Amino acid sequence: QVQLVESGGGLVQPGGSLRLSCAASGSIFKIKTMGWYRQAPGKQRELVATITSGGTSNYADSVKGRFTISRDNVKNTVYLQMNSLKPEDTARYYCNTVAAIAALWGQGTQVTVSS
Repeated sequence: QVQLVESGGGLVQPGGSLRLSCAASGSIFKIKTMGWYRQAPGKQRELVATITSGGTSNYADSVKGRFTISRDNVKNTVYLQMNSLKPEDTARYYCNTVAAIAALWGQGTQVTVSS
């Protein structure tokens, strides 16, 4: 059974950085476009970054220039490097395929940006 496990969140001051990791089990990882999503309290989950199996990335306007998504197909892991963090980046972050497969949602990792 495929599982996605997110890690790397925490409390950081505005302007700080964090690197999130998403470890995937199973062969699904190598053939799928992966994405990082986030959900803030009282808001809908939003897709913030995607990366194809070949490494082509796309970003939501709100994070463009600050976040970088990458993947290691050998380690079955996708990363999200977050720089210049803002309080509005505070949310729970999840990874999934761009199809947002219901069975793949994990626990996520909490990112809190606050002074």
